[in-house]
Amino acid sequence: MRERRQTDRIVAFVMAGGEGKRLRPLTLERCKPAVPFGARYRIVDFVLSNLINSGIRSIYMLVQYKSQSLIEHARKAWTISQLLPNQFVTVVPPQMRDGQVWFRGTADAVYQSINLLRIHQPDLVAVFGADHIYRMDMRQMVRLHRESQADVSIAALPVSIEETAKFGIVEVDDDNRIRGFEEKPTHAKAMPADPSRALASMGNYLFSTKVLLEVLEEAHARGDMDFGHDVLPRLLNTHRLFAYNFIDNQIPGIKPYEEAGYWRDVGTLDAYYEAHRDVLGMEPKFDAFNPQWPIFSSHYQGPVAKVFNSLIDNSLLGAATVVDNASIRNSIIRREAVIEPDVELEDCIIMDYVRVCRGARLRRVIVDRHNMIDANSVIGFNSETDRARYQVTPGGVVVVPKGRTDYFARDSRGSGVGYDE
Repeated sequence: MRERRQTDRIVAFVMAGGEGKRLRPLTLERCKPAVPFGARYRIVDFVLSNLINSGIRSIYMLVQYKSQSLIEHARKAWTISQLLPNQFVTVVPPQMRDGQVWFRGTADAVYQSINLLRIHQPDLVAVFGADHIYRMDMRQMVRLHRESQADVSIAALPVSIEETAKFGIVEVDDDNRIRGFEEKPTHAKAMPADPSRALASMGNYLFSTKVLLEVLEEAHARGDMDFGHDVLPRLLNTHRLFAYNFIDNQIPGIKPYEEAGYWRDVGTLDAYYEAHRDVLGMEPKFDAFNPQWPIFSSHYQGPVAKVFNSLIDNSLLGAATVVDNASIRNSIIRREAVIEPDVELEDCIIMDYVRVCRGARLRRVIVDRHNMIDANSVIGFNSETDRARYQVTPGGVVVVPKGRTDYFARDSRGSGVGYDE
């Protein structure tokens, strides 16, 4: 009982309302956190898994744009035992407490759900984004927050000085207390102990609850909507703000070959594509296999993949996929895909329920769900031809948008219940 009383009560708000305009066409019918990733995950699974693994299990997921796919995923994959009332993943849409308005920023989103904080009365509140691929033990950030007697802690990642124009930069002193903010500066202030790098905000915050309640009320009265742009800079002279250096976070089960402090913002199609490169290879930068810190996701109960007379190199195959006399290199094939004879795939991402028909050749192509690629199609070899039919990224990746949602590559579902995602 003494240990239970000493444990911080933490409520998490996961900001899962992102529209994801730069990920279109993958976000034409779904929000950014619901976009599939790897052979079986969705982007939101990473932050939710980090919270669960860290013992933070009172989780509100704030949704907004095109959220039905995400809501269905949460219902099917993220149900926690009803026997424990303080363990839940609950979807929260805009509450419109002050009129018919949607979330207008991260601070406004939490303000619209401020009643939930008053109900739970936690010691700390975690406000984390849902758009990133990473592992993080958040207990270590909580520990530093307590030791520093911080009002607000901000997770930050060291980046090279040359890259700072891509990020919001936090300026810190020798004790990692935040002394300033710079939004995408050309010449950022370096870390005190490392002149070659600066600290970039990851958009993940830890608040002492009393401070957060006061800050939200004041921000709402002023019309401030966003934590990073509006609220936090105002607190520099009145509150104790500290940076938590993400590179110091230690995760059990990480292999020596993995990239230290791996974190990717998959906000663009090219960044999304490149992050998939990071999970491939014998020694990937991010190894999805880690029983000590698992990434949880769908409870799909379909059978394993089947392969016949095929050449497959450095690729991942999802459950119930069928590959027949095909050549697949450096690619990720998600569940219930069918790859027909004489197909050649190189550096591709093939999502769920896709059929690639006989003789097709695809290189550096993302094919969204429920598609049929016609026999003898050639995609990814002629940029002019590809641009006439599909979206092509600045990095040269071709993106085939989502097909008919009633199409399944393995066409034997019939009228039964089928395999739930």
